[in-house]
Amino acid sequence: MNTQTITVIEVAELLKRVETLKNEGNRLSQICCTRTQTAFELSYSFDKDFTYTVLRIVLPDNNIEIPSISSIYLAAFTYENELHDLFGIKIKGIAVDFQGN
Repeated sequence: MNTQTITVIEVAELLKRVETLKNEGNRLSQICCTRTQTAFELSYSFDKDFTYTVLRIVLPDNNIEIPSISSIYLAAFTYENELHDLFGIKIKGIAVDFQGN
């Protein structure tokens, strides 16, 4: 049975939640951002055994700094650079930071 949950979290919860998912054997599927009229929605998606877990952070603007999860999932650096380049999201501590280049 396929299941999917979306949980809205605060920025301060991100690293702990991601580390828990990693320790439970989840793989990082994607990180994406959507800009609505009032906010930016960052969605961190994980998968394990056909169970899809999404952690969502809602930011009122792109001036709030987000910690990088690339120390937990190295491949996240590609998504995080894209969040910065396309949406101006400030990500702190990206393992491989292209700095907009």
